[in-house]
Amino acid sequence: MGLARSEESLGDARELMRSWGWSMTTYVADVTDADALAGVIRQVETEVGPVDVAVHVAGIIQVGPAVSMTRDHYERCLDVMLWGPINLSLAVLDGMRKRRRGRIGVVTSIGGKLSVPHLLPYSTAKAGAIGFCDGLRADLAGSGVTATTIVPGLMRTGSQGAAQFTGDQAKEYAWFAPSASLPLVSSDASAAAARIAEGVLAGRGMVVISPLAQVGMRVGGVAPAMTGAILGLVGRLLPAPPSGDPQASGTVDGHTARRMLNSPWVDRITSAGRRASTRFNGQERPAASSATTHP
Repeated sequence: MGLARSEESLGDARELMRSWGWSMTTYVADVTDADALAGVIRQVETEVGPVDVAVHVAGIIQVGPAVSMTRDHYERCLDVMLWGPINLSLAVLDGMRKRRRGRIGVVTSIGGKLSVPHLLPYSTAKAGAIGFCDGLRADLAGSGVTATTIVPGLMRTGSQGAAQFTGDQAKEYAWFAPSASLPLVSSDASAAAARIAEGVLAGRGMVVISPLAQVGMRVGGVAPAMTGAILGLVGRLLPAPPSGDPQASGTVDGHTARRMLNSPWVDRITSAGRRASTRFNGQERPAASSATTHP
């Protein structure tokens, strides 16, 4: 069963599942609206049955230098990727505790462990989500309910099209899109989904996706000063904000930034990401905030 804030996205998901030989029950819900989400969960438990597994997967990626980010960028990221998992967990926890069984999964990011340059609102929200899920897991010990912190690196889902770009938008797209598409840097979404499902159902405390994410966490833990210096160097190599008002260029989505860049070379090396978007989303377009539950 799936939840998303857009009926159009849910329709695409149902059609995609049918093409794979599965049926899917869907409900419209926005993880940033706590009251409405709780109401939908009550409706699900009345019409379908108890929610035994809930996985928060909603996300938003904003790419650009910190000086080009506004308070609105931070608020949006925090609403979706920190309040989202909190709202979903609170909506399902009471029933899970009463039944003394349940699985909660929160998809965070390596960016929440290692805050990378030009993704500051994203990394801030993901760090909060990691803290929430880790703490929730400890609080639930012995209750029969588990919370799994899922820490992926970059995954090939077509995120370069759904991402939002600030500052020098075309140049920001030029570095981010290949990073989210190249096989040696990003992970296959199908393999990642299988590991996530396995880890959440097994009640594991943490699932780290991709060798690069594992290496990054270990190096960051052992040598934080060196890691910070490396990330600082990376930040200096990334595009500078436009001259004048760094926020004047506003924010555009990845499709617009791609047209602004107009680079056949970047298009070629991001083809795997676009194929992944077509495969998993039906077409390359921004994804709605969503969560999945299993009654």
